[in-house]
Amino acid sequence: MTLMHTPVCDFGLPAPDFKLKGVDGKFWTRDDCAGEDGLLVMYICNHCPYVKAIQQRLVEDVKVLQENGIGVVAIMSNDPNDYPEDSFENMQRIAKEKDYNFPYLIDDTQQIAKEYGAICTPDFFGYNNQMELQYRGRLDESGMQPSSPDARRELVEAMLEVAKTGNGPVEQVASMGCSIKWVAER
Repeated sequence: MTLMHTPVCDFGLPAPDFKLKGVDGKFWTRDDCAGEDGLLVMYICNHCPYVKAIQQRLVEDVKVLQENGIGVVAIMSNDPNDYPEDSFENMQRIAKEKDYNFPYLIDDTQQIAKEYGAICTPDFFGYNNQMELQYRGRLDESGMQPSSPDARRELVEAMLEVAKTGNGPVEQVASMGCSIKWVAER
């Protein structure tokens, strides 16, 4: 596991479009996933301890965001040949077990992760309704520990601000997690 920290938010950067297969068998585009007031793109996977620690909190926080006009999507870009726990079949299993309330998509070519500049799991990209980047921070302070009920909900607060004003907070704390598992030259 290589610990990575996300870079500072590059405010205004446009959200790349995509068309990726979801665990539901449907192909999803960026615009399919967007809400009236913004879009949260999450890079997650099944094996990362940082993601495992926040899975339940993600489901709870996504519900709040969706109720406030923000669309949410999760993308898995790891190489499942080296990390079988991240296979499409295991993505389907985890999405069902954890009751994911958002599309969970596979980026099997890793092209979309590269276009977004994703570097770790979890990696959060929060966009306003113009598809301009406004948040590149963490979910909360939990790290690899389960989120405590009284932890400040940084991601939710930031995205609600984006939904209301179109702008994200100036102060953002980088997300941290396991590096994206890139396909090695074979």
